[in-house]
Amino acid sequence: MAAAFTRPYLGYRFLVEIDSLVVASFSEVSGLETSRETEEYAEGGLNDYTHRFPKRTTTSTLTLKRGLTDSHALWEWADGTRVGNVARKNVTVLLLDTDGPATWGWQALRAYPTKWTGPQLQADQGAVAVETLELTHEGLTRVGLPGVG
Repeated sequence: MAAAFTRPYLGYRFLVEIDSLVVASFSEVSGLETSRETEEYAEGGLNDYTHRFPKRTTTSTLTLKRGLTDSHALWEWADGTRVGNVARKNVTVLLLDTDGPATWGWQALRAYPTKWTGPQLQADQGAVAVETLELTHEGLTRVGLPGVG
C-alpha cells in the first residue's frame, strides 16, 4: 500500500506569540534552527575515516520583522534589556494551514532581545517602515498541537 500524499505547508501563514499573547502580525521570522557540534577524533592506525562524537547543541538567533505600528511593545522589551532589565520570555511561532488551524509550532525558550533595528527611511520610496528584533534564547522545542501528529 502506498503512503498517503501530504502536501507541504506554505510559509506565509504564521503567528508569533510572546508569553502566550499574540503580539502582532510579523512579515518575517527567521532563525528556526538548531545544530549539533561534533568533535573529530583520528584513531591511530585507522586511516579510512575519523570518528565524530556529538557535543552540545547550538541555536541560531531568532529574528522577527514587522511593519512599525503604534505599538511600542517590542521597542520597550529591547530597551529594557539595554538598561539592565533582561526580561526573558517564551516566544512561540505557529505555522498555520491554509484553512486556519496551526500545523506546526516552535518555542524559543527564555528568549530576550539582543538587537532592535528601526526602519530604513527613504524619501523616494513608498515601502513599509519595518522594525527588526533579534532574540537570543536557551533552546528551541517543537510545540505539541491538538490534533496534529
